[in-house]
Amino acid sequence: MSSKKILLSLLIFMLIFTTAAAAQEVLTMATTTSTENSGLLDKLLPPFEEKFDVRVDVVAVGTGAAIELGRNGDADIIFVHAREAEDQFVANGYGVNRRDVMYNDFVILGPPSDPAGIRDTETAVEAFQKIKAEKAEFVSRGDNSGTNKKELSIWDSAGITPAGSWYLESGQGMGPSINMADERQAYILADRGTYLAYSGDVELEIVNSGDPELFNPYGIIPINPAYHTHVNYQMAMAFTGYVTSQQGQSIINNYMRYGEQLFYPSAIEAENLEE
Repeated sequence: MSSKKILLSLLIFMLIFTTAAAAQEVLTMATTTSTENSGLLDKLLPPFEEKFDVRVDVVAVGTGAAIELGRNGDADIIFVHAREAEDQFVANGYGVNRRDVMYNDFVILGPPSDPAGIRDTETAVEAFQKIKAEKAEFVSRGDNSGTNKKELSIWDSAGITPAGSWYLESGQGMGPSINMADERQAYILADRGTYLAYSGDVELEIVNSGDPELFNPYGIIPINPAYHTHVNYQMAMAFTGYVTSQQGQSIINNYMRYGEQLFYPSAIEAENLEE
């Protein structure tokens, strides 16, 4: 075969390959940094992408920013954890067919020395009150995320407006915020999943947990195509079906880090999942 024919064959192959790649569907999902930092998406997305021949582009931001992306039509689906804000998003018509996906809980992390002495407190409100009383350093995400919303609601319930040199705002996602708190040996509110994913690399420990107020549910919401006609609604609904199916819920249920389960399925109860 002449060099010209070889070159022509290569060009045709590249054209076909490029066209096929360009034709692949894309699903843009805005989600929380806590979901991404946990590593769960690395297990959850590939089976869906393979089954539907789609690429999922993940935009990991705080819940507030993820909801804003959905409101503006800059995402096809959002995967977040701030139920009140989610319900308002749907009520305003921006999202449809919200489904519960999974849950874990928030925990209060602190240095092993526990300078504010909150290990013996029963509630998150009591823990926050002691942190304020001792003016022990506390790192807030300060980013309007689901975690930040929960933290601020606890301060409000405690009758405290956090301010002062002891109260620090990272303006970052969950993982970097945990690292910042660890470096400063400060307290921080975190979701358990991200903490477990980072626990092998930080000294911070769980010093308060178990308060029902710290329950942390995650939901998924396709963007309403009546508001934004360009969104990939069909694929968003396919992903909703997948993540709430036996396959998706089993992946969530079986995801472990350092021997501990990070999330629990809520679309299908664990005992009803097929092995």
